[in-house]
Amino acid sequence: MGDTTRWLLPNGIDELLPEQAHKVESVRRRLLDCCQRWGYEYVVPPLVEFTDSLLVGMGADLDLLTCKFSDQESGRTLGVRADITPQAARIDAHSLGREEVTRLCYSGSTLRAVANTIPADRSPVQLGAEIFGCSTIDADIEMSRLLLSLLEQATTPALTLDIGHVGFAKSVIDALDVTDSQRELLVDLLQQKSGPGLKRFVKQLDDEELVSRVATLADMHGGTAVIDIAAEAFGDVPGVTAMLDQIAVVVASSRSAYPDINIYIDLTEYRGFKYHTGLVFSVYAEGVGVAIAKGGRYDNVGSAFGRARAATGFAIDLKTLASFDVSDASQLDSVVSSPIDACEKLVVKEQELRSSGYTVVKALDGQHDRRADLILTKQGSEWQLVPIGSK
Repeated sequence: MGDTTRWLLPNGIDELLPEQAHKVESVRRRLLDCCQRWGYEYVVPPLVEFTDSLLVGMGADLDLLTCKFSDQESGRTLGVRADITPQAARIDAHSLGREEVTRLCYSGSTLRAVANTIPADRSPVQLGAEIFGCSTIDADIEMSRLLLSLLEQATTPALTLDIGHVGFAKSVIDALDVTDSQRELLVDLLQQKSGPGLKRFVKQLDDEELVSRVATLADMHGGTAVIDIAAEAFGDVPGVTAMLDQIAVVVASSRSAYPDINIYIDLTEYRGFKYHTGLVFSVYAEGVGVAIAKGGRYDNVGSAFGRARAATGFAIDLKTLASFDVSDASQLDSVVSSPIDACEKLVVKEQELRSSGYTVVKALDGQHDRRADLILTKQGSEWQLVPIGSK
């Protein structure tokens, strides 16, 4: 036997076989059509760029996820995109250069140097939408509603909209009387959701009020009641009231459009990539351990390309979303097997059937396509459809 290891794919890299590929493409088309109806213009960013452009101003986390190699023509370093959002920001700031509000959508493959999810997926197919040039909460409301509208296009289990603000925990921690090393440790523990670690951290503090505020901060996640609890506990921290008001507005808007959506408030972590600057959100589906969509505000990322613009957007994991599709992609409606024959009437008949919505597959080597349930047969001078197996 030959060496079977040559057929192995790298960890976290997969291939889409016909049924799964059909589902991904079907969902992609439906979602992009929906984006277009909301006024979003479709763009196709390149798969690779010079890292000078791809990673500028994006933070160390995205840098670590990016696969890099040397361009043999220029000698400069190229990177395969791990996230398309920064590319959309470059297109808005540099390639388009518009002054008005701009809405863009996109879809494409990405590649990550290491897996940052469980189960490992280093090659997500991403579909996203972005708004540039609007700094008001109206853009964030539109983003959350568009995202939920897109997810409605696919068959999904019960959904939970997880909303937070990257500035909340930072503002609260900055207001605490702790050392720099304690601040770093507290941020790490909150990101890890480490209950035991937080308990050990609190025991090191000798100020009762400080202990109380840290313990309260660690509990700032749960139902929408968290918003009121946070306002009462941390309303004295500069900027917190405005952050909570933004979250409350998006929650109310989402609930008005989608009354059955589950809402989860999380004020303890920074989601997504570190370029986010404000309100952030994720969507989780019942039974799936990772978010199927992530997004949020990332103002001024375009400044690296010469124009600071307000921005907000999201990205959907198409492969995960398509896995919920219950349709039988292996079967096409009305598949016709057509014989090999030079008859001009047969060619015309095949064209008519395809124009009418049939799938017509030539029977190469006399073999009918396994999906076919009809066959073209010549009856007299005309070609007619008959069920396969009938006489």
